[in-house]
Amino acid sequence: MSKLTEMKGTIQRMSRYFPWYKDQIDVEQELSAVRLDRLPLVTASVLEAHYYIENNPLAQCGELNRYQTSGTSSKRRKAIYYSESDEEAYLRIKLDIFRTILGPNGFQSAMADMGTGHAEATAVEVFRRLNMEVESLSFQLPIEKHIERLTSFRPEVFYTMPSILERILLASDDPTAYGIRHVILVGEIASPGWIKRVSERMCIGMEQITDTYGSIEIGTIAYFSHQHGRYLLAEGLIGEGISPEKLGEELEPLKNEDEQVLVLTSTVRESFPALRYVTYDVVRDLRTIMVDDKPRQTFQSIVKRIGPDLKHGEKISIYDIEDVVYRHLGNASVRVKVVGNALRVYVYSVTETSLVLESIRYDLENCIPEIGLMIRAGILEGIQVIWAPFEDSQLRSSVKGKKIGYE
Repeated sequence: MSKLTEMKGTIQRMSRYFPWYKDQIDVEQELSAVRLDRLPLVTASVLEAHYYIENNPLAQCGELNRYQTSGTSSKRRKAIYYSESDEEAYLRIKLDIFRTILGPNGFQSAMADMGTGHAEATAVEVFRRLNMEVESLSFQLPIEKHIERLTSFRPEVFYTMPSILERILLASDDPTAYGIRHVILVGEIASPGWIKRVSERMCIGMEQITDTYGSIEIGTIAYFSHQHGRYLLAEGLIGEGISPEKLGEELEPLKNEDEQVLVLTSTVRESFPALRYVTYDVVRDLRTIMVDDKPRQTFQSIVKRIGPDLKHGEKISIYDIEDVVYRHLGNASVRVKVVGNALRVYVYSVTETSLVLESIRYDLENCIPEIGLMIRAGILEGIQVIWAPFEDSQLRSSVKGKKIGYE
């Protein structure tokens, strides 16, 4: 099926599922000359007005599955709907990506140690379809329970979130005792520096740690290809990169020329308006390359998330901060907060790390241009790098820790 045919089908499907979307475009005109850049952007404000509403007509459709966001960014859990066709496409695409990631290595067992939402709900089914023995854990369990199950089950493949893996490694004397041969990550940013330190702690190669990127709205979006050194967009997705100014939400321009806000169109999604859907995730170097003699859309990295409610979030990159911290430290967990006008970087570790905190602070101010500019302009008063002892009860209070907190 050609891209043009797929796009026409997507426009017709969105118009059928969402009458409010049909009212925003001339369907006949758009079908006669399909051009993505002429279609409206599906922004957060559009979704708040038409999709994230109590009387969403999809809520009355008994055949649809309903999932909820974690509420990490918005402070409010939102309902996302999946039709039977959506579920089939989600599992098929994720299955194909996992097959590619794991290759012909004969893995027999897997553990899914996840948060909440669609990824957690489908992880066990995906591994079972790969003919693997699988167990699942909840992130809310005390870290001792995670370690107990890992020691007993010894999964060859570990599917988890970076924040959860951090907690496990901080509480482990010998992570190699778990028998893990490959880690698949999801849900949060994983910088190269962080992955390098994790691979050293687990005594596996960096190529045995694979980051995947997805959202509950779209499903699996991309995965990191060690062969190409880039994230490859998943089947059925068309990506665009736009500047924040085009969103009409008074967002500031991005400082780096190779950074853009990722906008996605899904040719397989039904019960979500995934037609120029604005992810608010900033990616670097979005471009098409040849993969197995076929053009594939790719990007170098996901660096941050922007949005009207994130204050300094459009300038501060967790990706860049972690990359600096892990140049100096091995086994640690990083949390970032903006308190008033001060940026606080908390470093949690089992052993005292105060000797390197000043070096970290210096590098953060001088190696990340956006932070240095904000300090010189008086937007931020400065950076405080604070060591704190590892206490799992504090770190497990939220499923996602790699975000900017505000006080």
